[in-house]
Amino acid sequence: MEKILFLGIPAYGHINPTLGIIAELVKQGKEVVYFCSEEFRDRIEKTGAVFKCCSGLDDFLGKNKSQTHSLNKEDIVRVFEWTINSCEKIINEILEKIDDMKFDVIGYSVNFPYGYIMAQILQIPSFSSFEVFAKSKDIMPKELQKVVKEILADHSLVDEYKELSLKLNAKYNIEMPELRELFINKGDINFAYTSKYFVPNIEEYDDTFKFIGPPIYDRKEDITDFPFEEIKGKKVIYISLGTVFSNFYKNLYAIFFKAFKDFDAAVVMTAYNTDLSEFEIPENFIVRNYISQTEILKYTDVAVTHSGMNSTNDLLFNNVPFVAIPLGADQPYMASRTEKLGACISLDKNNLTPGILRDSVNKVMTEPKYIENIKKINESFKKCGGYKRAVDEILSLA
Repeated sequence: MEKILFLGIPAYGHINPTLGIIAELVKQGKEVVYFCSEEFRDRIEKTGAVFKCCSGLDDFLGKNKSQTHSLNKEDIVRVFEWTINSCEKIINEILEKIDDMKFDVIGYSVNFPYGYIMAQILQIPSFSSFEVFAKSKDIMPKELQKVVKEILADHSLVDEYKELSLKLNAKYNIEMPELRELFINKGDINFAYTSKYFVPNIEEYDDTFKFIGPPIYDRKEDITDFPFEEIKGKKVIYISLGTVFSNFYKNLYAIFFKAFKDFDAAVVMTAYNTDLSEFEIPENFIVRNYISQTEILKYTDVAVTHSGMNSTNDLLFNNVPFVAIPLGADQPYMASRTEKLGACISLDKNNLTPGILRDSVNKVMTEPKYIENIKKINESFKKCGGYKRAVDEILSLA
């Protein structure tokens, strides 16, 4: 095997977990061509992969972002519409840009809508990166499941997708997935970035799932503009709501400021693409649009997180106690599972107060059981094999 094609979703939570696998493949002398939107060119090229811009993905988040926190039927319809209307455009763009190339294996983010379709068109083995490994029934609210079911029952989109399926089947002689299955693209091998110990109901995962542990990788991020000298020797609280949900619940920032303005600690907080001009930021806060999480966790004593998969794994891997405030997507699942294993406290965003948050932070920071249970999970991570195991699995496909 010499050449691998990878198709990525333009979002940090999807791109970052794949970078270690890609870098390891390149390190072993393999050529990797990675498609994504222009925003992620630099991040991808640092792995040694050949970056290819897929312009059809430029509006992916713009069209689909609201569905991450809304149960509105129109939001869900818009996601399906974009997926159907963009299908041929994106497939054609990718095929045109690789017209003179021959690949041995294709990989894709699990939520890349056309990954399974592209694997069939190219007629090569595939692997999928499960950045969200929880089952849809575990992370999708019942109300949302009901909305999706209603749309798939009688909406005109269903007929549009049937027409598209017939067209692509005739053109490429492929088996088209059901409409809702476009968002869960399994491969011949599927990588989950956790351990079997962390996952409940492990029997629900077949042998194609490989649990390789968290995606810990030096992403070579620029850290020159962060004042690390201001936090050395101090107790550090790290707060992050991620890059997707960061500006959905701005009231949370008021709670953060009130909870920790008089706390004997330096508070490092990210507020990605969020305008905080309406707030008076306490003197002990360092606020940035984006911070290298890998670097800041080296200084962190305790964290407050939205509990996305990547952030949760980073905290567990670095033995950092934390309080979770899940906001949506897979976050309630991740927070609930970690709390059940005794490794964190999970709080309800709708009933949160500065006092509750401050007391919870104190509790996870001072009671030994939390760090002890974090270390149990961490030990299970270290036995998974990481990126090197993932690459061995990929190379076995050829």
